[in-house]
Amino acid sequence: MTVELLSVGTELLLGNIVNTNAAYLAEKCAALGLSSYYQSVVGDNEERLEEAVRLALERSDIVILSGGLGPTKDDITKEVTARIFGRELYEDSHTKERIAGYFRHMKTAKVTENNWKQALVPEGAVIVDNHNGTAPGLIIEGEKKTAILLPGPPNELKPMFEETIAPYLNRLQPEGIYSKMIKLCGIGESKAETMIADLMEIQTNPTIAPYAKTGEVHLRVTAKAADKNEADKLIQPVLEDLYRRFGNLIYTEEEELNLEDAVVNILEERGLTLTTAESCTGGKLAGRLVNVAGVSGVFNEGYITYSDEAKNKLLGVSWETLKEYGAVSSQTAREMAEGAAKEAGADAALSVTGIAGPAGGTEEKPAGLVFIGCYLNGHTRVEEFHFTGNREKNRDYAVVRALTLLREELLGDRG
Repeated sequence: MTVELLSVGTELLLGNIVNTNAAYLAEKCAALGLSSYYQSVVGDNEERLEEAVRLALERSDIVILSGGLGPTKDDITKEVTARIFGRELYEDSHTKERIAGYFRHMKTAKVTENNWKQALVPEGAVIVDNHNGTAPGLIIEGEKKTAILLPGPPNELKPMFEETIAPYLNRLQPEGIYSKMIKLCGIGESKAETMIADLMEIQTNPTIAPYAKTGEVHLRVTAKAADKNEADKLIQPVLEDLYRRFGNLIYTEEEELNLEDAVVNILEERGLTLTTAESCTGGKLAGRLVNVAGVSGVFNEGYITYSDEAKNKLLGVSWETLKEYGAVSSQTAREMAEGAAKEAGADAALSVTGIAGPAGGTEEKPAGLVFIGCYLNGHTRVEEFHFTGNREKNRDYAVVRALTLLREELLGDRG
């Protein structure tokens, strides 16, 4: 079964809003086992919108439209789609009452006449209640084609998809779709894909799909089966094969667990404490760690030492080291990690110093050069990295590499 995504809104075409809905929906549909070959963005123009919807329905079984369900005159997604399916609009009393209730709850806002436009729905459509806004979602089923209309705001679209649309799409499949996510760190996408190329060439059911994340690779193993037990039996041999190939590079099978969660879990299990000493990442590493609930049990303090003076004053990096080797060096990264551990009284410490770019680089030390130090129970390891992204990307990669380095040390994989 094929699904096509159609995002509606002139603001998307102009770049005023980043189209995060498309990325979210594409990932969710892939996880459901739906094939998707096209994505489109169209502005708030009736003629062009109708043309886009008709084309999408010609080549795909299901079209998911997001946006254009609001109360203003340029919100025309519902009207155009209803006309294509030959459906008249009528005022749904249930939806009208939900809209009135939403405004009563808000108290600070009053319902205006144009809000009632959102209570108009196509005949025969399945109405999907919006628990976070006023515009309901709609499922319009034709003889062979289906259109699913979702509100544009992500905080309305995502809950609606999770609660109602995903189960609906799953029921349309002749078999259930079940998947397991394997998350890897410390390996690039191309190498990871090379290591499973033989599996991907012969795969039928289950299938493996790799996804590149910042500094990580995720492998989704998906099976079609009558029920979860049957799917688990199909997926398990593949998982065992992946573990044989990747070993400790796999840090979790849990969809919601991130790399920082995995690292903190190991620290908690071993009763170890951690501190951070950051220069070019400017607190991003500590920020990732404090995203983990309960991290205060292992992480009590961190240091942002952007200047040489701060490195010397707060971490004890010697002026001799800074003068001879520079702030961006393996020697400085080593002293930052060891100094942070000493100052914080921590069992482990991560240090990051580098040139995030785009300026500040030299021929000897180009932009993207980063040194990461990891101190753990008396042993210090420093790694040199050369990142090639923009400033923000280089800083993000440095954070992931730091977490990966600590995890490797905790597991004893010192390379």
